[in-house]
Parts: sequence; structure tokens; C-alpha cells
Amino acid sequence: MTESTHDGPTSVRRWQVPGRVNLVGEHLDYNGGPSLPFAIDRFLTVKARARDDDAVNAWSGGRKASFTTSVAPGDVDGWAAYVAGAVWAFGQAGHRLGGVDLVLEVDPKAGLPEGAGLSSSAALTVGVVSALDDLAGTGLDGTTRAVVAQRAENDFVGAPTGLMDQLAVVHGRAGHAVLTRPLADPPHTEPAPFDPPGAGLSLLVIDTGVDHSHAVHAETGGGYAQRREECGRAAAELGLEHLADAGLDAVLRLQDETLKARLRHVITETARVTAAVRTLRDGDWSQLGTILTASHESLRDDFEVSCAELDVAVEAALEAGALGARMTGGGFGGSAIALAPQPKAAAVRELIEHRYDALGWTPPTTFAVRAADGATRTH
Repeated sequence: MTESTHDGPTSVRRWQVPGRVNLVGEHLDYNGGPSLPFAIDRFLTVKARARDDDAVNAWSGGRKASFTTSVAPGDVDGWAAYVAGAVWAFGQAGHRLGGVDLVLEVDPKAGLPEGAGLSSSAALTVGVVSALDDLAGTGLDGTTRAVVAQRAENDFVGAPTGLMDQLAVVHGRAGHAVLTRPLADPPHTEPAPFDPPGAGLSLLVIDTGVDHSHAVHAETGGGYAQRREECGRAAAELGLEHLADAGLDAVLRLQDETLKARLRHVITETARVTAAVRTLRDGDWSQLGTILTASHESLRDDFEVSCAELDVAVEAALEAGALGARMTGGGFGGSAIALAPQPKAAAVRELIEHRYDALGWTPPTTFAVRAADGATRTH
């Protein structure tokens, strides 16, 4: 796709779209609770050019997919389903939609990895929806674009994600996390200061290399849908619309031990988000580390969404001097994060690699991230 130097009807628009790390507040978005994600300085680039017909062409990493603006669920699968889903959801929202050429690019050294639990799928769908909105001149606000992108994943791809990822990708701000309440009416977002480098710290992402999928029918993703079903069942037994509305005594009212454990996580994780926001505003980084580690223990023991690779990464990071560490994302693979003093960041990385090597596992990829701006048109 050749880029034009003007902004006419056939010019190429370029969007830079970040991934996200959820600092704390895992599996709360669909339970009516708060989360504290932040957009990261690892990006997907979406280039878009309007067409004068109804064709949609998408290129990514040497792959091409083609369909039309009348695409429907079930017509496209694989990586292109996220692109097609964004096109479908944009049209379903009642917005004018013409054909488009799309190029999706990721910098091989500093781009956004797939399957790492950093919301590459949300970045993709938000990026395509943002490009379509831009080309159509519909002027959607950020939260509306996030909702349309979520529908692409939920109703077209079949991934039962909450709205937290998309809100973070849209509303991210450099030097800040984003306190989100996706099920508020309207969905709520609020910036909270988050600048570890300014405090001499590194926020490390440890990509375990264990891929995960949230698709309903994916063999590795069924656990995510199962957790949503369990939480919904617990809420129904308690007579609640959302599980995060439960009081502390609600655990005593459930009979099933599994549902009790899921509820314990939701209650305690909600409290951890509130505490984390306070620690960020107070600059109490040591306490934030304690909160991160407690979150991992809850996700491992009560919500049961961790795995051996994540647990080893967290344990090694803490042993090497991290203030705190936890798995991040939906679980069953993906990434862990560690908050470490900058002088100890290399030791954290080296000890994790050593432990993986001793277990015969492929070493993880570890890198530092900063809080970045959300989806932004750059050309």
C-alpha cells in the first residue's frame, strides 16, 4: 500500500495501537468489578485506505485475507476473523461502511507479540474500528470504539472477553494506569499515576511462550469460558447481577467449594484494586509489590487460572529481588509481570531463565514496558 502525502479520499491513514498490561484486577471486568490496566509501549500499526467498492483486503505478516463489507459471523476464521469481526461490528452499530484496504504491521523487535496475554487481539480490533471510524468520518468517542471492538471479539470471533482490554487500549495515557469499571453505565475510566521508571523501578513482562486462547471452542481456552460460567452461577445463587457486588459474608452462603473459591478471588481482588490505586497516588511502591504478589496467589489458588510456567516465573522474580510479581491476563499461559528496582532487573531476568533451563523449558522473553498513550492516529 503506497502512502499518499495528502489527506484526500484515497490517502492512507496510519494508527498506532498499544497492547495492555493489567496491573491488578484480573477477571473482574465481566464480574462488575474494577481493574487497573495500562497501555504499553509495544504497538500494532494499522494502515488503512478507503476503496470505492465493498471489498475488504487485509494483509499481515505475508498473509492476505479478502472478504466484503457484508461479511457475517462464520464467514472468516483464523487471524482474519478479528479483522472481519471489526468490520462486521462497525456495520452492525449502524455506521456507514465502505470497502477498505488494511495493512497490519508489528515491529519484529519492539512490536506487540501475539498470544502473550498483552491484548494483541484488542489492539487489532480497536485499531481496525478506529481506522474505519476515521475513514467514514463518524467521529466515535473512545469508549464507543472500545464497545464496538469488544463486540467483534464476543459475537464474531466467539471470544468471551470483557471490556477492560479495549478500554485500556483506547484510553491509555503515558505515565498513567487506567482505572476501569467496564460494566458501569456508561463504562467508567479514570487515570491513575503510574511511572515506575520515575521511581527507579522497572515493570518487567515475562512472556512465558505458553500460548493461550479465549475462544469458546478452543481446547486451551475453555477454562476462561468456564470461569465466566462459574462466576455467573455463583452470582445467580446469591441473587446478584454481578459477583463483584457480593459482601464479605456471601462466601458463607454458597455451598459449592469451587464457587466459594471463585467468589473469594473476586472479593479480595476488588479490594486489591482499591488498595493499588491508593498506593499509586501515595507512591508506596513496596506496598504495590505486596498487592501484586497477593493477586497472583489468589489467581493461582482460588481462581485456578495460573500454570507451572507462570508460577515459576513469579517465584524466581521474587527470589531475585522483585518487589512483587503476578501473572497478568486471562491465564492458562501468556505472561507474568514483575515490579523490580532497576539495578535488579537483570538478575530477575537471569534467574527466571536459569529456572526455565533447569526444567528443560524454552527460556521466556523478558522486557520492560512503560505506560503509553492509547490508540492514536499518527498520519
